[in-house]
Amino acid sequence: MANDMIPEKSELGKKTQYDSHYDPQKLFPIPRKAKRDEIGVSDDLPFFGFDVWNHYEVSWLNEKGKPMAALAEIIYGCDSKNIIESKSMKLYFNSLNNTKFSHVESVQSIIKKDIEERLNGSFIEVRVKPLHLFKEEVIYRSLKGMCLDELDIECSLYHTDSSYLTTEDELAEETLYSDLLKSNCLVTHQPDWCSVQISYKGRKINHEGLLRYLVSFRNDNEFHEQCIEKIFMHIMQRCKPEELTVYGRSTRRGGLDINSYRSTKPIDPNAIPNMRLCRQ
Repeated sequence: MANDMIPEKSELGKKTQYDSHYDPQKLFPIPRKAKRDEIGVSDDLPFFGFDVWNHYEVSWLNEKGKPMAALAEIIYGCDSKNIIESKSMKLYFNSLNNTKFSHVESVQSIIKKDIEERLNGSFIEVRVKPLHLFKEEVIYRSLKGMCLDELDIECSLYHTDSSYLTTEDELAEETLYSDLLKSNCLVTHQPDWCSVQISYKGRKINHEGLLRYLVSFRNDNEFHEQCIEKIFMHIMQRCKPEELTVYGRSTRRGGLDINSYRSTKPIDPNAIPNMRLCRQ
């Protein structure tokens, strides 16, 4: 890993002086490869998918120096070589706060260019929505499916243990979800909270074991994207479903939420609604 892509060489997890003007160098890419190697993901990816970022604190100045406020949606494929570390994304957006742009399309275009250069591959879509154009939005209580969280289970292990994943002697095609997934940021060790949806077809996965498995992430240090990929790989390895989709929607930190989708089936990101959950 190059020195400029080592977290210890960056501003991550440190007291930071916020730049008052545009600085694309704030964006800090981290290669996906090292964490993927840990769970047996080769360069020939065993899944399709994408990551969606929602940013709720977007601002810049118009040509007259008047502040503009907006939301941003950033989508890129899971085949990118890098991810962007979330604090660096916040620092980058903060560098736009006192920078003048002639119109929103200019803001959108420069964000797309800067992130695309650091992802090293994959498509990217950026949508910047000024607040005056924002339409009323439905906030959902939960992801769709059968909730696992009411199961009366005993939990005592809070580091990932895939041995909890077992199957039963019947076939099933079902969608399950839990709001109890928690891990800690790999860099800052601050808590990250996530709702996760698991849709599969194959031998029925034991529900109690699946919930214990999801709870066991609680004290692990992982990025959002890596948690979802680990869940996908562990279920494939242990339960061997014919089809599998794992979808995680994380709560926001620093004005950002990160939502990752991994599936055995190809999918158009625009076909999956960017639904906002009540914790987002």
